[in-house]
Amino acid sequence: MNIDKQESEFLDEAIAHWQKEGLVDSDLAGKLKSSYEIKGFDWMRLAKYSFWVALACGVIAVGSLIIDRDVIELLSKLYNTPDIIISLLSGIAAAYFYYIGRKRQRLYPEKVFSNEALIFAGVLFTASCVAYLGKTFDNGSGHYSLLFLLSVFVYGFLAWRIDSGMIWLFALISLGSWFGTETGYQTRWADYFLGMNYPLRFVVFGSLLVIACYLLKNKKWLERFWELTYVVGLLYLFLSLWLLSIFGNLGSVDSWWQIKQISLYYWGIIAGIVAGGFLWYGLKKHDVIAREFGITFLLIFVYTKYFEYLWEHMNRTLFFGILAISFWFIGRKAEKIWNINAGKKEPTANA
Repeated sequence: MNIDKQESEFLDEAIAHWQKEGLVDSDLAGKLKSSYEIKGFDWMRLAKYSFWVALACGVIAVGSLIIDRDVIELLSKLYNTPDIIISLLSGIAAAYFYYIGRKRQRLYPEKVFSNEALIFAGVLFTASCVAYLGKTFDNGSGHYSLLFLLSVFVYGFLAWRIDSGMIWLFALISLGSWFGTETGYQTRWADYFLGMNYPLRFVVFGSLLVIACYLLKNKKWLERFWELTYVVGLLYLFLSLWLLSIFGNLGSVDSWWQIKQISLYYWGIIAGIVAGGFLWYGLKKHDVIAREFGITFLLIFVYTKYFEYLWEHMNRTLFFGILAISFWFIGRKAEKIWNINAGKKEPTANA
């Protein structure tokens, strides 16, 4: 095995402990140590970041190209190109990138990031295809949430057909975009939908998505994307709860500026109770995802309120001193829990 230096040190200590306890002899310990080596450089991580930088630079290059004077003149000549033609060309380009990406996945499965980059290019051209298709049939109603709904089915089918978690992620993003724009359209972009502002709406949306995950957990057709769907549902839920704890159920920023933040305290309590509930459920049911989301956002909610209520009313030395003490306390508790878990495993090994 080719492992990091930190992992190698951990294995060395574990083998030395097993040898000291008489669980392995010298020969077996030597064989175990010779079965791995420290890798000199994380080429996989470099490849991953390089492809992401390449995509970002490609977007910047296209943007720079578009603002070029000669290119602007050329685009002005092509301005009358029918939207349906642009949609068809984008669809052809998307199909090409999906085909090449899928083919390379079969031929070169080890080239994970370059294959995913090709699939991502297909995703972008798919979005262009759907957008210009919508412009083709636009009747001036402004009901463009239907385009997001169409994207949900397109991305969902492609994700299932190509077996791509990335495309499924875009399907879930499109689903959230459809929900937000559809509720806005139904109220003619008013501040409230059924008495809910946008953060509260997405609390409901995220809750429904999480509930759907629990109801469909044993369905074979969702098995490949269940965990990703669960994580995205929790992200929708907790990010919306965080925004709700800050802005409450207020419809505009202007109305938010006119109130005192302390008057929205009950939204913070609700958010904390939800995070604590997921933490408790994760610990009881050994649900790692629920547990991690619960503890992470519980801390985020608490420290958000700390900054909201005390930043302008407390001496900076005292403010950051309390922060330091609190994080030290959290670190000590986390270290204690880690040591308890390590102590539970050791008797099992000795047995």
